[in-house]
Amino acid sequence: MIAVNKEIEAELRLHAERTYPNECCGFLLGEIETDQTRAIKRLLPIDNSREDEERFHRFLITPEDFLAAEKTARSIGLDILGIYHSHPNAKAQPSGYDLDFALPFYSYIITSVYEGKSADINSFRLSDYDRQFDKEEILWR
Repeated sequence: MIAVNKEIEAELRLHAERTYPNECCGFLLGEIETDQTRAIKRLLPIDNSREDEERFHRFLITPEDFLAAEKTARSIGLDILGIYHSHPNAKAQPSGYDLDFALPFYSYIITSVYEGKSADINSFRLSDYDRQFDKEEILWR
């Protein structure tokens, strides 16, 4: 399960709404509290590096973004626990594209945004047994 407080939720929704009609993206920084709970302590928004004409349905985080995020996380005593992004005018469910580029261990939070207003938020992780997403429970704090 992934724990998210109301301030982080508000930040996530705001970032998704601000970037609409394009996808937003960024890192989930936090710590592992127990074997079952990963707590998100901070969002690290990233500019969507995808080509302008593709940003409405794709996001791109560059290797340089990953390196900078890792340095930021270490400097504040946190770990990268996942990635978040939005789905403009689409469900908060992973796409085939999301699955193709997903990495093990990470949580993937997806926010749906309809007509500029954020709606559902879901989290997913790759299965330990096959290359499929499993829905991850969000504990709202």
